[in-house]
Amino acid sequence: MTKTSPTADILRIASAQLNPTVGDVKGNLERAREARADAARQGADLIVFTELFISGYPPEDLVLKPAFLAACDAAINELASETDDGGPGVIIGYPRESKKGRHNSVAVLDAGKVTAIFDKVDLPNYGEFDEKRVFVAGEISGPVNFRGVRIGIPVCEDIWGDLGICETLAESGAEILIVPNGSPYYRGKVDVRHQVVLRQVIETGLPMLYINQLGGQDELVFDGASFAFNADKTLAFQMSQFEEAISISTWRRGDNGWTCGDGLMSKIPEKEEADYRACVLGFRDYVNKNGFRNVVLGLSGGIDSAICAAIAVDALGEERVRTVMMPYRYTSKESLADAEACAKALGCRYDIVAIEEPVVGFNAALAELFEGTEEGITEENLQSRARGMILMAISNKFGSMVVTTGNKSEMSVGYCTLYGDMNGGFNPIKDLYKMQVYALSAWRNTQVPPGALGPSGEVIPQNIIDKAPSAELRPDQTDQDSLPPYPVLDDILECLVEKEMGTAEIIARGHDEATVHRVEHLLYIAEYKRRQSAPGVKITRKNFGRDRRYPITNRFRDRG
Repeated sequence: MTKTSPTADILRIASAQLNPTVGDVKGNLERAREARADAARQGADLIVFTELFISGYPPEDLVLKPAFLAACDAAINELASETDDGGPGVIIGYPRESKKGRHNSVAVLDAGKVTAIFDKVDLPNYGEFDEKRVFVAGEISGPVNFRGVRIGIPVCEDIWGDLGICETLAESGAEILIVPNGSPYYRGKVDVRHQVVLRQVIETGLPMLYINQLGGQDELVFDGASFAFNADKTLAFQMSQFEEAISISTWRRGDNGWTCGDGLMSKIPEKEEADYRACVLGFRDYVNKNGFRNVVLGLSGGIDSAICAAIAVDALGEERVRTVMMPYRYTSKESLADAEACAKALGCRYDIVAIEEPVVGFNAALAELFEGTEEGITEENLQSRARGMILMAISNKFGSMVVTTGNKSEMSVGYCTLYGDMNGGFNPIKDLYKMQVYALSAWRNTQVPPGALGPSGEVIPQNIIDKAPSAELRPDQTDQDSLPPYPVLDDILECLVEKEMGTAEIIARGHDEATVHRVEHLLYIAEYKRRQSAPGVKITRKNFGRDRRYPITNRFRDRG
């Protein structure tokens, strides 16, 4: 290990924006070792990892297991002992047990030992966070002296609230604030983080380095985009979003304190690109971290399955993606042609499995029970459930994870079939409204995101984007036979779900009163379906499941 030591006025910090795996303590420790060796080769004095890096974040109820906490503690002590080589010191997050309970902690490692521990003070308990269930709050403490530099280490939420944690660190003599984070993505989150940090910089008069986790964990995507602001409120350092990296920034002490310089200044993607890359990263990590060799999905010739196929190929490569068209008597020639063209453009396997025989068989088996009733939604759903059964059979036979393809608009109002098109292990577009699906599809046809394994050019045939969406469960069917136009539906849903607006406010925006009340009713009664749906990438501020937790049994309706 190359020995490093800061001069009195220069500190070189390596920001480790890496992708740990929850529960893989040994693997995360090895990643930390490799990163520290890399940082040493680059001449770093200090390497900073993210919140709960050793355990992976969020570990949720894993931290209730004493054996898990013991494994994390052993890993920290092992890494600490390795710092006696004179190489970079380490700031790293891990869960620990104290006499007061379990803590979300950060350890400072140097000279062969743990030199300081900071416990997270402000435990978040909203949206996707419920840390108060498993952790106890720490106490506000002063900075640590790292090789002559006084560093304050608030942990993630500690800079978001109003507990005065950063001010206390500044008053206690901190010269630099370094924040390890596990901050998940939603649209526009980078700007929100910048504003939070700027507020603390202004209030404390200190520069701040913000290190954020990278990678997918179940429904959450951690997008990285680590950065630093100087005390003069200028952005001094910006790492890439959605990409692993170890990046060095040089900090210099001057008459007015420490400033960050010589750091990376990456461009942050906007809107559709950011959402699409979040979907790819979240999907890739879910498949790979859970050990699936490949995936299979139904390719209907519609927009939702087409973009899911594109995301899958971009995430995994064409050789790991299998698509299946399952036509019935109502499937149009146009859909058959569009599905085949999409699979060909993506380069993935394309099979056709007709469902005429199984659907006819189901209807025959039920004929006596259904005698005297009118044919309707039940018979339509048999088509969807036959397709779902075929995909699950392929999954069982070949070990492929089934990708389910329903968008947030459909999931909101229950325009989906349990044990049919809802079958699957993961849904990359679960938190995208229908109009967002169209926007991302158009974007992907003109752009190839960094790190994507799929081809360039038009991967979603334009006819799929242009034609009216349809489930094709009966002759000449379109989605608008059952739902308001998607621009109208999506706006109402966003008001109800993301903004928690009252129906009177939504009607005042110009929406038809009966339509608003109908959409609200559909939203509530579909809760039981959503509880049984596959997990999917969180893109909006309020996704179903982690963020929005409504009761299934619920008679409230807003008629104010």
